[in-house]
Amino acid sequence: MTTSITNASPPWANQPYSIKRHGTTLTNCDSEPVQTPGCVLAHGALLVLRLKDLTILQASENTDRLLGFAVEALLNKPVRAAIGLDAEASLKAFLASEPTDRNPLYVFTLPARADVPPLDVTIHTIDGAAVIEFEATGRVLAGEPDYYALVKKTVTRLQTANSLQQFCDLTADEFRSLTGLDRVMVYKFHADGHGEVFAESKRADLDPWLGLHYPAEDIPKPARDMLRMVWARPMPDVSGALAEMVPLTNPDTGRQLTMTYCALRGASVMYTEYLKNMTATAALTMPIRHGDELWGLIACHHYSGPKFVPYQVRAACEFLAQVVSLQYQAAEDREHLVYRLKLDGTHQQLVAQAAKDGDLATMTDGRPTLLDGVVAGGAALYHQDRWWCVGNTPTETEMEALSQWLHDRPELSSQLRPLYATDSLARDYPPARAFADVASGLLAMPLTRANRNWMLWFRPETIHTVNWGGNPYDKPTVPGPLGPRLTPRVSFELFKESVRERSLPWLAVEIDAAARLRMLVMELVVNRAQRLADLNADLTQSNEELDSFAYVASHDLKEPLRGIYKYAHQLLDSATVVDNEHRRKLDGLLRLTLRMDGLLDSLLHFSRVGRAVLQTEDADLNEVVNESLEMVDARRAEGQMEIIVPRAMPHVRCDRVRCREIFVNLLSNALKYNDKAQKKVEVGFVAPHEVHPRPGCPSGSAELMIYYVRDNGIGISARYFGHVFKMFKRLHGRDEYGGGAGAGLTIVQKLVERHHGRVWIDSVPGEGTTFYFTLSGREGT
Repeated sequence: MTTSITNASPPWANQPYSIKRHGTTLTNCDSEPVQTPGCVLAHGALLVLRLKDLTILQASENTDRLLGFAVEALLNKPVRAAIGLDAEASLKAFLASEPTDRNPLYVFTLPARADVPPLDVTIHTIDGAAVIEFEATGRVLAGEPDYYALVKKTVTRLQTANSLQQFCDLTADEFRSLTGLDRVMVYKFHADGHGEVFAESKRADLDPWLGLHYPAEDIPKPARDMLRMVWARPMPDVSGALAEMVPLTNPDTGRQLTMTYCALRGASVMYTEYLKNMTATAALTMPIRHGDELWGLIACHHYSGPKFVPYQVRAACEFLAQVVSLQYQAAEDREHLVYRLKLDGTHQQLVAQAAKDGDLATMTDGRPTLLDGVVAGGAALYHQDRWWCVGNTPTETEMEALSQWLHDRPELSSQLRPLYATDSLARDYPPARAFADVASGLLAMPLTRANRNWMLWFRPETIHTVNWGGNPYDKPTVPGPLGPRLTPRVSFELFKESVRERSLPWLAVEIDAAARLRMLVMELVVNRAQRLADLNADLTQSNEELDSFAYVASHDLKEPLRGIYKYAHQLLDSATVVDNEHRRKLDGLLRLTLRMDGLLDSLLHFSRVGRAVLQTEDADLNEVVNESLEMVDARRAEGQMEIIVPRAMPHVRCDRVRCREIFVNLLSNALKYNDKAQKKVEVGFVAPHEVHPRPGCPSGSAELMIYYVRDNGIGISARYFGHVFKMFKRLHGRDEYGGGAGAGLTIVQKLVERHHGRVWIDSVPGEGTTFYFTLSGREGT
């Protein structure tokens, strides 16, 4: 009803609470013990019995008026002292056969006695005690309504609703018809806790409240908690008296009675004052629940004096409230059926296209996109260590900070449905004010359990006017026994407010569809990961078999090749060969055997590279590079050559010999394929934190130390980038640029992969080539 005034401790600290004694000392609604009020509504009476022998332990102070016996005459007596021997027997039989734990049930009606009217009796058990409530019956001898027929008719009407609005309108009409109260409202809670009158049925002369909003504080947390546990809260007389329990605590346990499930539970002074300020004289409230959460309320008000709603009518209302809680979602589903089918169809297409292309990025740059399903201004996908965006989104820096904040949101730790949805992101995440024009609303969900990949939808700010029932910021106080105390708002005049940094709310059908899409995407990712694991296992086995074959084949072929070379050389030296044509053919045979011997040496070396165990150590790359330069020094002497190492190289954990071989091959290539008069080669690195171009960098490699060898040579056309790493593949003639087997870059790639790294090219024909590579994720400095 309002927020709080801070007070160190409540006046009832260390003593039992009673509304009659302490109700006007409240300074904080959320601290009021509404489940143990110590009082009952005085139109009825209440007895607390010891369950094992039905001895009366506590009684409301008004038993003399309603039961005909003073409290003192009842305490510590068997219950028959209040209701008679036959009724006691019926009570025992009922307790033995019915599920009464926290479940109030009608037992019987006590007949009228002298000045005592007939009383309806309900009972439930809690914490080892039996709680009996007595209320004047509303039953009549003739003309009693057929409540089964009324309820059946209402349920049938509700099932015909084609939209949530129509469903709620029918709900308000049916509850007003059933209860006879002057106004019935369906009160819907918004995500931030404030409520809105979503549907209304009223007496013709009353002012309409339809569409009015009320702050969350109007229904404090203790009241909401109660409504999650009970299905009806009657208030037959807002100005009615209270009757205190005698004694206030159970003598067996020393604790106050928990009245959560009591229809006679005493009402908070704050609640009755709130109703009086709204000019209501009686009220009845039922919850509309979604699981364990409150979706809204069915709030009934009466204005023409007290209005007692008898047990049988309340029971019908409780049943209908449960029906409404189960059916409102179905009505909303019927309303959005076409939209839901469109969403599911689009999302199926998205997943099918991603499966076909093997890449989730098609969800933002293909057709359809994430924006063709859920209505939003923009969408983003964090996948493969980068953001993929469509439509209007925050900047990547803003989304990165947002994803870090989302990582710690409690909603996203749910094992069943991890998602976050809001139409006011700035309320939870203040930095969002900077991009409210594109992302006042957010629907977010992780694609992995580690919350490293994300799927986000953004909605822009929609400035709109909210009609409040009174000023929501009004927090009045009045003098109390111990100083200022809270009091409910007095004014409920229309108060209009222009609301910014809010988007259109996310519909339940959109949130459900997004959750289903997440499951489809995760299933796709898991299946793809399993396929890749299977393929990698097969590939590993194939590579091992290929390495073994290459080793055996290259080793075994060299012996017959040496024999061919030897016999050809002997023929060439013998006097029998005098014909020039025969000599020319023998010279060709010698060249071919030498070339084949070189190819077999390369193949043998490649197989050894794949089979050898790496001897890793902490290596200084300055020493490795210097050793590599010494090994290619002969080629450096062939012309004018400048080798540049712009800064000291880092340390890295690697196989020093194999790492040197990588640099030797890359330096040899840089020197060989260069037709410039002044040749230049640069050897360096790019640290992960540095702002530096990384052209062609594969996914995930930007976070690692990247090494490079750059030259100003002949360059390579982009269409050949994939060819240069193939075994025995040369892009030039056999004898051009010094010839060679075409195995050097294949060996480089193999050695880099053995270090769990990647190698790639950036090149411009005629200007030069840069080979980049990583070694592992464990580089040091």
